[in-house]
Amino acid sequence: MTIPTNAHFNLLQSRLLDEKRDIEHRLAENDHYGLSHSLRDDTGELSSIDNHPGDIATELYERGKDVALLEQEDLHLIRIDAALQAMANGTYGICATCNEPIPIERLDAVPDTLHCIEHAPRQHLSLRRPVEELVLDHPFGRTSMDEQDSYNGFDGEDAWQIVEQFGNADSPAMSENRDVADYDHVGIDAYENDGFVEPLESFLATDITGRHVSVIRNREYMHYMDTGEGDHGLETENPDENK
Repeated sequence: MTIPTNAHFNLLQSRLLDEKRDIEHRLAENDHYGLSHSLRDDTGELSSIDNHPGDIATELYERGKDVALLEQEDLHLIRIDAALQAMANGTYGICATCNEPIPIERLDAVPDTLHCIEHAPRQHLSLRRPVEELVLDHPFGRTSMDEQDSYNGFDGEDAWQIVEQFGNADSPAMSENRDVADYDHVGIDAYENDGFVEPLESFLATDITGRHVSVIRNREYMHYMDTGEGDHGLETENPDENK
């Protein structure tokens, strides 16, 4: 770890002052990202109160973006002022949390920092969840019956799976299944058996009486045998004949 010298501090102070001047000049030139004048000036309307938000959607989007940019600039100025004050107090380069020296490499990368990398704020992901989740269920939460062992009928998730087969904007990279390699299997539970539960049900058939069972040598049958589930020794010369 390289400890900053006086020359380093002077260079960093010069950089901070330059950044502060650039931000202040930028804010002055663009009227604080246009927030110094009314939204009415952007829309050309005498008043935006009687308009539906959708009628001025572009202006609202731009105003929200400008607010976010201004907040970012204001935060940067606060951090710069705090760093300059620390320089004046002789505490710059010392972590405000652990009181250990901050490496020059970090100060050079983030001159306005007052913390070492181990104690830098906002580096931990928040575990707080949106308050809406207290009243909103997960997708199909009100109609999905997967969690109920006693129900095997058609539910909301099944309805969506049918609609989803007609296509959506998702790509294989966005699928819940990490093994998806093509668009045919992007949907929810795309590999789920369609129309049957056990693989045997997809190639066994009976007559109207249910007494005569026959085997249909289809794709599911071949897959069943190839995966070792079936026993070729039990096959007859004509597997489609009645058993």
